Amino acid sequence: MKTFEDNLQRLEELTSAIKQSDISLEDALKTFEEGITLAKKMEKDIDDMESKIQILMNAQDLEVEDDKAEKKDKKTAKKSSVEPALDLFTPSEEVTGTRNS
Repeated sequence: MKTFEDNLQRLEELTSAIKQSDISLEDALKTFEEGITLAKKMEKDIDDMESKIQILMNAQDLEVEDDKAEKKDKKTAKKSSVEPALDLFTPSEEVTGTRNS
């Protein structure tokens, strides 16, 4: 299987060949057809690469968001594990349900 760079080099060769003044019309047409086919394949390869990059970047973004959410959850868990101290009444001020008059 040829690499993208191999295909690019071949496309450059085809471009040079078609520019020659001594090329026959039939050969120019064959060269042009090969070049168009190769260019379309390369365009598809680039689209595939861009899709893979997008998927990888989205996956990384999700991991970062998950890490942030996990850290936030840990902070929330630490805060919620601490018992609140409610000293609303001192022992002498407790309400017993009876009136002292």
